[in-house]
Amino acid sequence: MLRLDDLQVFVRTAELGSLSAAARLLDLSPAVASAALKRLEQELASRLFTRSTRSLRLTAEGEQYLVFARNALQNLAEGRDLLLSGRAEIGGLLQLSAPSDFGRNLLLPWLDTFQQAHPQLQLRLLLGDRNADLFRQPVDIALRYGAPEDSSLVALPVAPGNRRVLCASPEYLAAHGEPRRLEDLGSHNCLLYMIAGRLHDRWSFSDGRRELGVTVSGDRSSDDADVVRRWALAGRGLVYKSWLDVADDVQAGRLRVLLPGMPGDAAPLNLICAHRAQLNRAVHLLREHVARHCQALLANAPFAA
Repeated sequence: MLRLDDLQVFVRTAELGSLSAAARLLDLSPAVASAALKRLEQELASRLFTRSTRSLRLTAEGEQYLVFARNALQNLAEGRDLLLSGRAEIGGLLQLSAPSDFGRNLLLPWLDTFQQAHPQLQLRLLLGDRNADLFRQPVDIALRYGAPEDSSLVALPVAPGNRRVLCASPEYLAAHGEPRRLEDLGSHNCLLYMIAGRLHDRWSFSDGRRELGVTVSGDRSSDDADVVRRWALAGRGLVYKSWLDVADDVQAGRLRVLLPGMPGDAAPLNLICAHRAQLNRAVHLLREHVARHCQALLANAPFAA
């Protein structure tokens, strides 16, 4: 049976190129380290090192096995850390960014309950509709709609079934009528938002068979998605928003979903970070916490989530 100590001696010897140096690093006597290598070679029925009085180098079999030995030690270390973290309360500072509307109206109360469950955790929240630079800004993770544009970023799904929907307040519809077809949007005031100076005036929908797009216009636009939602609540026009952002308003009757048979673009919510090393226990627990709340909202969506 393979022994963990023997694997450690083998890997350290290969890395250092010296059995005596590996023995010193592992606080073993040279005789014990040498016995560990011999025992491992006997277990594998393979010679792992070519030895001479002046040098020690890996054989072809040793180079092949080194990859597996390193992976095994890394997996065991990660499993140990996971068990240890599971017994410890999470703490420290977690810095995250989120879209303005989602952050103010949904995430804030969810973070309250999360921090109540983990009082040793400190949170720093940055809200805005511009994507935070995870390599330059003081942010550990970000909640974002859509897949990351930078393929080097790590993305974990939070609400993959989310979509955009077309909405308006009952007051607006009473005054201006309800659109029945996409072509009707041209006669309505559409509330627009901007990201990085670009006006999103092309709204896309699906009829179940194909994607359809329509260019819209209106008398108001903002780079803050929460402002656009507030204009819609005030009866100023139609809004094209993520279902998560308007679900509470729809359920409370403050907004109505229009053209329910034609859902808008997919708007998956993801948790983004720069490196997998940042996916510690606090991040995983927060992702699960937010995902549970999002799933409850998606359960009442007017489309199959």
